[in-house]
Amino acid sequence: MATVLFITAHPHDHQASYSMAVGKEFIDAYREANPTDEVVNVDLYKENIPTIDADVFAGWGKLQSGTAFDQLSDEEKAKIARLGQIVDQFVAADKYVFVSPMWNFSFPPVLKAYIDAICVAGKTFKYTSEGPIGLLTDKKGLHIQASGGVYSEGPAAGMESGFSYLKKIAGFTGIPSFEPLFVEGVAMNPAEAPAIKEKAIAKAKELAKTF
Repeated sequence: MATVLFITAHPHDHQASYSMAVGKEFIDAYREANPTDEVVNVDLYKENIPTIDADVFAGWGKLQSGTAFDQLSDEEKAKIARLGQIVDQFVAADKYVFVSPMWNFSFPPVLKAYIDAICVAGKTFKYTSEGPIGLLTDKKGLHIQASGGVYSEGPAAGMESGFSYLKKIAGFTGIPSFEPLFVEGVAMNPAEAPAIKEKAIAKAKELAKTF
């Protein structure tokens, strides 16, 4: 049995969001194809995802200097403990499905906060004399991204910083397989948006069978 984290970064549900609609169809098809696997929904707009702020830096500094965890301030303890829960959940999972829109050529800030929480030395990568090495070498991932324009190819491809960034993070943490599913051009071609969505859903259902 595998554990799949279904990580969504959109304030809307599948009825109002192209990425969430395709994501729902993917995960439903995945559950049907893999009934014994565990799918864990991680809604980043509802989860407590601490940002790395002054409390976190202060707490980390105290711990590195030998201060006991229970001697940290309440704010430091709460944030550091929660960050630890997030990365431990990520490491324990086998597969990752990220679902997000493209906003201003990237993704919503809650997803960046999540990435900051899971990029932890000794957990998802380690430092060596030859540089950092990823530790998640037995995982796989998928990113479902919707955008108003076309950014996977063509003249605007160089401006895409959503999937391309997550692909870098996957490589950094050692994830050997991390693929995209683009739902793009829905604003540029509004008359074709329903067809674009249905084509992406069909692809999602096929990918779910072998993911």
